[in-house]
Amino acid sequence: MKELKVIQVKDLGPQFKDNPNKMVGQDGAYSIPLEDKCLFFFGDTLVGKRTDGESLWYPGGQPLGPVDMTGIGGLEKMITNTGLLCYDKTGENGFANFKYILNNQNQLKQLIPLEADEDHNWDRIWCLHGIAVNGKVYLYFIKIRMLKDGEPPANFIIIGSGLAFGSETDWEFRRVYNNGSYIIWKGDEPCFASAILYEPGNEYIYLYGTKNDPKGIQNLHLARVKPGQIEDFGSYEYFVSENDGWTKDVKQSKPLFSGMPNELSVNYNKYLGCYLSIHSLELSGKIVGRTSPTPWGPWSDPIELWQVIPQSKTKGPKLELIYAGKEHPSFAKDNGKTIYVTYIEFEEYYPHLVEITFE
Repeated sequence: MKELKVIQVKDLGPQFKDNPNKMVGQDGAYSIPLEDKCLFFFGDTLVGKRTDGESLWYPGGQPLGPVDMTGIGGLEKMITNTGLLCYDKTGENGFANFKYILNNQNQLKQLIPLEADEDHNWDRIWCLHGIAVNGKVYLYFIKIRMLKDGEPPANFIIIGSGLAFGSETDWEFRRVYNNGSYIIWKGDEPCFASAILYEPGNEYIYLYGTKNDPKGIQNLHLARVKPGQIEDFGSYEYFVSENDGWTKDVKQSKPLFSGMPNELSVNYNKYLGCYLSIHSLELSGKIVGRTSPTPWGPWSDPIELWQVIPQSKTKGPKLELIYAGKEHPSFAKDNGKTIYVTYIEFEEYYPHLVEITFE
């Protein structure tokens, strides 16, 4: 297992800005390899026009509040989750060969639509990671509810997380129900899957989920399931410890490590000869890496790979916050010697790409 040392970082800038669909901001940016392309899955996506020099989150200098951003300023629409297909084979020139998934009106498609009992102002279905297996595309999601009080980004509560499935033929996704509910993991349980680790042919899919403990520390938990049982939630097992193994009771699971806001990536890096996790270190602006000989650990302490320096040109009130750091392993070069990582800077509000090369 090689030591994690960086010899070069290239800032490749914000991605997907040059598009024909009037998309002017989005976060999340999970990548899900398909047979000949890659599906990107996003969270809140803004369509329309930005007001120069003004924060998205303080229109007219006033805090946004909890409402849907549709019709605010130059924004025509806010869609709480969207996707695109990327045909680039590496990230060395940025992500340039892509097209958004559109609906029948030729507009950006909400991949996981709201249910009849959900209100677009108060209920949001945000992206987590996904996987293509068994001839289906599976998307994990987190459901949140906006609060009347408080300012973004902390004006919401987590209801829980779940799973939706669909097909590449029409990109229509339906939620998977268990015991009458599409909330599979409740708000006080780890939200799966903030990252997925799977190599075709392996016995298990590993799913990582985050949970905020009573002290306010965001911890990472681990689940596993066999590919053919991904919709059978009674088959999921949760990691307890090296000695105690796995349990069917999610409440007995124990954390692997902490320090990520929510999103991250985990994959096996052939060049390093170990498992590699990439995440934002809390909200510090640091993008860090951790290594482990197994999917469950022991994981190393975080090693700084890149320090984000916000370049906001916003005048007046603004929110400088960096989150959603993660690797996109299918775009890596030289067996993972060079990797591609995105993060979100809240005022910029596009997936921002960096190329990181290890010693």
